[in-house]
Amino acid sequence: MAAVMRDAGREREQRRTDSMKHWQLADIAWDRFDAARLDPSIIPLVKAAALVERNGIDYGIYLNNVFPDDPDFRQAADNWSVEEVQHGDALGQWAMLADPGWDFAAAFDRFRAGYQIKLDAATSVRGSRTGELIARCMVETGTSSYYTALAEATEEPVLKDICRLVAADEFRHFKLFYDHMRRYLAREHVSFLKRLRIAAGRITESEDDELAYAYHCANEPESMGYDHGRCMAAYMTRATGAYRFHHVERGMGMVFKTVGLKPRGRLSDMSARLAWRLLQSRRRRYQDRLPAAA
Repeated sequence: MAAVMRDAGREREQRRTDSMKHWQLADIAWDRFDAARLDPSIIPLVKAAALVERNGIDYGIYLNNVFPDDPDFRQAADNWSVEEVQHGDALGQWAMLADPGWDFAAAFDRFRAGYQIKLDAATSVRGSRTGELIARCMVETGTSSYYTALAEATEEPVLKDICRLVAADEFRHFKLFYDHMRRYLAREHVSFLKRLRIAAGRITESEDDELAYAYHCANEPESMGYDHGRCMAAYMTRATGAYRFHHVERGMGMVFKTVGLKPRGRLSDMSARLAWRLLQSRRRRYQDRLPAAA
């Protein structure tokens, strides 16, 4: 018991230290912004990402509802949501430099008016706390890979720095949720197949309304009605183009680790190659839809 208490104390102290070391918006060298090195195809992605990240406070409230009797995790979730909001603010500020006519605050208000998660849930929509944390690990796997890909895809120095900072945060968030997931797994004993099903299900949810509606609010006029297919095609065609195989390979290792498989090995390598082919097929499918949608 004493050892457990010491470990918990060290974890709390590490979280406080990490929070103190965390970067701030003022740390970004905004004066290095270089409009000549902008890639116009990335700007709509950053605008949409800014809205989704800025909405992190609601997910923090939801997680507090799901873990009401776990003060350590509730504090971690609060810190996480604050950092997510900061990601949105950084990306939004950059997008206004890239497109001076864009109003981040107005776009976010429009997004919030049309898309909100349910905040009155008392239990996880994943069926268990372990399942909830697996789902959070999948989200952080996707975002850490995505922002790493964007950082490598852009030549604009300020966006490159922001994406690197955000990607590092998201990888750290993955570890946060993974550590808590392991703690709850020891109590709830969720089977491997159920863990795998939850992980796969959360990955497929990347095509739900959140990203598509964020793309709509960030990039399309209010006079244009929302169409999920059109917005998803526009978003995914651009977003998937930023990925390279090593991003998928690293992400697959994180997925394997979450569900309890070896993150490196023949099975992981085969899965990464399959995921890469599926990603390319998915991009072609969305590209085919795009002209008709536009």
